Amino acid sequence: MAHDTTLSDAHAEHEHHELPTVFGFWVYLMTDCIIFGSLFAVFAVLRNQFAGGPTGKELFEISGLALETALLLISSITYGFGMIAAHKGQIKSVQMWLAVTFLLGLGFVFLELREFAHMIADGAGPDRSAFLSAFFTLVSTHGLHVSCGLVWLVVMIIQLSGVSAINERMMNKLTMLSLFWHFLDIVWICVFTYVYLASMI
Repeated sequence: MAHDTTLSDAHAEHEHHELPTVFGFWVYLMTDCIIFGSLFAVFAVLRNQFAGGPTGKELFEISGLALETALLLISSITYGFGMIAAHKGQIKSVQMWLAVTFLLGLGFVFLELREFAHMIADGAGPDRSAFLSAFFTLVSTHGLHVSCGLVWLVVMIIQLSGVSAINERMMNKLTMLSLFWHFLDIVWICVFTYVYLASMI
């Protein structure tokens, strides 16, 4: 009886420690919304300030953007498969889907960096005009978030290697990373439509 009481107290204490973590993560996502909202507002103000430099219509190519978008959207699907496997307790399957998600995200970051390199090499760097300063700040901030997500994915794959079962705490970590990854997808859809497509019209 005393043993059951001790286990019950320990479980209650564990939940008590987990709740602030989940709440804190939602607060973090809200602050990220504010950051991206501010960057979108800055881009909206400066989007026509070319200072004699190239416009978005002259710089952006839909084929490369479509591939970047496809990689990121598919990575959300593969992460979803990983969460399904996590609910079934299939650790190896979760690691496999996280690894696939990592590779797709890495491909996205590679294509984005290649795009930046080409633009800078062509004289369309962030110092060329206000339009390009706002563009590089917004898009690279999103790319930095994706890069942090890639590090997080690697950490989760390593942590899963050391467990024999997915407990509640590990499931919370996977869920928070899932929220983060899907949040980045939503931001990218906004970037793709408002920054790229609207600039090409």
